[in-house]
Amino acid sequence: MSGDRSDGNQGPLAGIGVVVIGDEILSGRRQDRHLAAVTERLAGRGLVADWAQILPDRRNSIIDLLRRSRADEATVFCFGGIGATPDDLTRACAAEAFERPLVRHPQAVALIESQFGKRAYPKRVLMAELPEGAALVPNPVNRVPGFSLDRHFFLPGFPEMAHAMLDTIFTGPLAELGDATYVEQSLWLVGASESELVDLMEAFCDAYPKLGLFSLPVHSPENRLLELGFRGERAKVKQAISELVAALGERGLPAYEERPA
Repeated sequence: MSGDRSDGNQGPLAGIGVVVIGDEILSGRRQDRHLAAVTERLAGRGLVADWAQILPDRRNSIIDLLRRSRADEATVFCFGGIGATPDDLTRACAAEAFERPLVRHPQAVALIESQFGKRAYPKRVLMAELPEGAALVPNPVNRVPGFSLDRHFFLPGFPEMAHAMLDTIFTGPLAELGDATYVEQSLWLVGASESELVDLMEAFCDAYPKLGLFSLPVHSPENRLLELGFRGERAKVKQAISELVAALGERGLPAYEERPA
């Protein structure tokens, strides 16, 4: 475990954020799967994550980020570090960041005892030491709960547990989270390069300042493909796509709704 040192990043952390904690991610021993799980669930509600960070097992880095996201009233999904080993720092860091004592949660103790019996002691029960006032997030896999504080949801690093717990969150405390008017829509072009379309993209950005434009080239042995589209309010996106089809047609560039084979 590394020594205490701030990550030095003081930028805003408002909106919806994803935090993945663990030296094993930064070292490459494990690959992150949590960001994709969150973005998939957000997409179904017309939302996107506003930011994401991967942090080491370092107290000050975790505390600094949580203090800032708390101050910015962000909704945060935090993965990893809630176990009982010495490198599991998230529970204690959350307590400090939210200015609450770390206490043994009676319901969490009961859940851990029901799962492990006598083997809950002396170490597994440490996972029931949570910031005072924390709400539990049920774990359908092995009953050891996560916890939440002020729209910050702290989940284990194991994807098979954490992602099932995400579903519980999205049908429970965040059931109303979403934007029914939001949509993403794109067109596919064959043989077109981004550089020859920059002026067109700039014109659409000026015409639709409230939409997000994205341009994603795909290089394959068969074709040079470009996915070009917009994200934002449904009616505006539909209008922009219609105008984009016409503008591309004037340049002799056919556009496809589905990715060409």
